[in-house]
Amino acid sequence: MPRHAMDPQTLVTLLLIGAAAGILSGFIGIGGGLLIVPALMYFMGMSQMAAQGTSLALMLPPIGALAVMNYWKAGEVDVRAAAVMVLAFVAGGYFGSRIALSLDPLKVRLAFGLVMLLVAVRMIVQTTRALWIS
Repeated sequence: MPRHAMDPQTLVTLLLIGAAAGILSGFIGIGGGLLIVPALMYFMGMSQMAAQGTSLALMLPPIGALAVMNYWKAGEVDVRAAAVMVLAFVAGGYFGSRIALSLDPLKVRLAFGLVMLLVAVRMIVQTTRALWIS
């Protein structure tokens, strides 16, 4: 099972990932797959599967109980990391939704599209590099 030491740097990183996901979730309706999974991979060094399992664990109650069960059985869930991020995610969701509701809907739509584009380009570039190297 993936484990990360809960040193101050790790704790801050997990809180920032959770808060960013919560803010973006409340702001433009994204979070888990689009933000948390790549962030856990890039900033925490988790594998794709561990990042997916950990992301699902933080959203377990509302979304993915059965999916998390499969990742848990495979040893691909970092429960401590998910617990830290869920606290920041809830607070971030509140503030992100407040921000979104105060803005022009077209600006929110533009922000959503730009975030999706940025993440997609980064993943395509990194995957292409990895394929060329291997």
